[in-house]
Amino acid sequence: MKKDYLKIGKIVGTHGVRGMVRIDPWADDGAFLKNFKSFYLDDKTELKLANITPHKNIVIAKIAGVETIEQAEKFRGAELSVLRSEVPETPGRYYIEEILGATVKDKDTGAYLGKLTDVYKTGANDVWQVTNDGKDYLLPVIESLEIKVDLENNEITLKPLKGIFSDED
Repeated sequence: MKKDYLKIGKIVGTHGVRGMVRIDPWADDGAFLKNFKSFYLDDKTELKLANITPHKNIVIAKIAGVETIEQAEKFRGAELSVLRSEVPETPGRYYIEEILGATVKDKDTGAYLGKLTDVYKTGANDVWQVTNDGKDYLLPVIESLEIKVDLENNEITLKPLKGIFSDED
C-alpha cells in the first residue's frame, strides 16, 4: 500500500566531532539518498541533509544546523523518511515499508499463507518473515519463489518452497 511518506534509513551514530551522522540506508545503494533535498523525522519534522556521501554500507551526512557531536548524538536511532511522491517509480521494484503487512498467498492455489511481518537483509538475499496464527515462517527471497507484488491490493503471491508452510518434503 502506498503511503505519503517512505522510510529510507536510520541514523545509527555520529561521525567525527563536527555534527556528521552515519545513516543505515534502506535502499540497494546509499547514493539513492542524494536524490532528495528534504528528509523527515516521524513523518512530520523536516530535516535538511548536506554532504551525503556513501561509505561502504552506510552513508555519512551533515544535518543542517548541527555543529557538534553532542547535537548529532540526539538524532541517533531516528528513522528518516521522504515524501513518497518524490521517490522515482521503477516498474517491478518496491520498498520494504510498502510490503510490510501485505497478505501472502500461494500462487497456484490462492491459499492464505500469512502476513509479511518483517524483512531481514542477509547479504546474499533478503529473508521474509511471514506470520500466520502466531507462527513465523522464514522465506528466502529467491527467484524460484516466483514472487509477484501487488502494491495496490497489498498482496503478495508466491510459489512456496516445499516444507516451509507444511510438513511435506
